[in-house]
Amino acid sequence: MRNTVSETTIGRATECLFYEGSTHRNKLMWTGYVALKRAMDLLFAIGGIVVFAPLMLLVAVLVWLDSGGPVIFKQERVGQNGRRISILKFRTMHNGAPKYSSKVARHDPHITRLGRFLRRSSIDELPQLINVVRGDMSLVGPRPEQPWIVEQVYQPWQFRRLLAPPGLTGWWQVNGRSDRPMHENTELDLFYVDHQSLWLDAIILFKTIGVVLSGKGAR
Repeated sequence: MRNTVSETTIGRATECLFYEGSTHRNKLMWTGYVALKRAMDLLFAIGGIVVFAPLMLLVAVLVWLDSGGPVIFKQERVGQNGRRISILKFRTMHNGAPKYSSKVARHDPHITRLGRFLRRSSIDELPQLINVVRGDMSLVGPRPEQPWIVEQVYQPWQFRRLLAPPGLTGWWQVNGRSDRPMHENTELDLFYVDHQSLWLDAIILFKTIGVVLSGKGAR
């Protein structure tokens, strides 16, 4: 299995480091933002796992009772610098459902009864706290894209979003969330890449609470 999308993808992402918008990101490296961000990721992710452990256990049991089969669903995505990662979710679709699609319809028959609620409430994404602890993801960042979209759909300018660690939430999610495909919202992710800061991260996390509670854009 390849660890990266392709050598071409990595090359394009690396070249983007010299893009005019990368100056801000390079400055962040020297100011300690990356180290502080990682420390905050570990603190809140580990804390979240502890706090939500009872809920996650309950959901795991309900998923198994509702449709049988595996409780956790793994899907390959593209992480920072084109590295492939496996994101974790509670399974919300019946066994045998396609792993990849351009867009999952709101009333897709493959989604289980419980799965609709888990998606609407975003509870299905709680296992991704483990991805954060592993270092595959951050709490805040561009959403990890599906490999086939990066390889077949991305234009050269869109590869710059791979410079930042993917996140559980981000500027894209709190400004439309799942209303449109991820690759159509690259501009929002690039805004985050160019303006990363602990303050912006805090704003996004705060706005995420409202988005999750309202169920806006969930699918």
